[in-house]
Amino acid sequence: MATSPASSRGPLAGLRVIEFAGIGPGPFACMLLSDMGADVVTIDRPGKKLGDPHNIAGRGRSVVLADLKDATAREQVLALLDQADVLVEGFRPGVMERLGLGPDTVAARNPRLVYGRMTGWGQHGPLAQAAGHDINYIALTGALHAIGPAGGPPVPPLNLVGDYGGGSLYLVVGVLAALHESRRSGRGQVVDAAMTDGVLSLMTNFVTQSLRGNFREERGSNMLDGGAPYYGVYESADAKHLCIGPIEPQFFAEFCERVGVDASLRPAQHERSQWPQLRSEFERIFKTRSRDEWTALLQGTDACYAPVLALSEASRHPHNTAREAFVEIDGVTQPAPAPRFSRTPSAVQGPAPAAAVTADAVLARWA
Repeated sequence: MATSPASSRGPLAGLRVIEFAGIGPGPFACMLLSDMGADVVTIDRPGKKLGDPHNIAGRGRSVVLADLKDATAREQVLALLDQADVLVEGFRPGVMERLGLGPDTVAARNPRLVYGRMTGWGQHGPLAQAAGHDINYIALTGALHAIGPAGGPPVPPLNLVGDYGGGSLYLVVGVLAALHESRRSGRGQVVDAAMTDGVLSLMTNFVTQSLRGNFREERGSNMLDGGAPYYGVYESADAKHLCIGPIEPQFFAEFCERVGVDASLRPAQHERSQWPQLRSEFERIFKTRSRDEWTALLQGTDACYAPVLALSEASRHPHNTAREAFVEIDGVTQPAPAPRFSRTPSAVQGPAPAAAVTADAVLARWA
């Protein structure tokens, strides 16, 4: 059941967030804050069409329509910021300053405000003013180069790595850290969340492996990029797919025993010279049964197996069903809030709003 800002019991209940409308990582970050109980108010342009029930990232907030180039509307927004705890914006560097809503202006009125800035390239640097999208940001970090089949081109991993992994999640972490610090200092600060910075941070393990000489820059030649036959995707007899990842020796041994890998190949897990033979063996074995048959045999064991599900299948999988990993809001099935809290559970506060509210209505709520 949807909640409202007044009744929210999440761990961020009472937190007041002003979001300047954007696309991609900013709205998703604010969805996470809303799911955890924050009262998120989005400032959008006059004439914005609202009421899309399928706008999942726009769920659980109020919308105020304001022309930020109009002095009266801008003063109303500043009045909201006077009462807010967090600001989130995703414009190019300098836009908020030109609108008279930059960090210095806002801090002079509300010194405790945490000012979250979400960009691809960051607030400074030679590319700071350049347009871009997820694929461009992850390209500059080494992440895109590392993803793809051996002998093939890099493959974009949807927009999960840049927009949401290196962007939204690092913005949320930064905002929450700044809020924690502000309890001690009484002062807010700017959180400069650049997707390039976040993705570079996400690449820490691969930087480590590279320094140790364990990471090859050729795609499809490493343990986690599909190079290792024991960590990859295979086709079943019914032309569907499944994946395995028995990295640890005891898990690999169990996998081999359960599927019947030839005894001569079982010691070859870490012998690169025998990886082609091992892969051929796995391909042969997995094409002897359907995906569902393999699932019945291997799922839930230490063989580190999972069927590769289409998005339409994920909501029906027994594990996701048991964990209530999807919720229905006004007839729309969508991912449930994450992570989970034992004492102050998160909850979707409602669908994407169908109508705007006034700045005065928000201020009355925050009084």
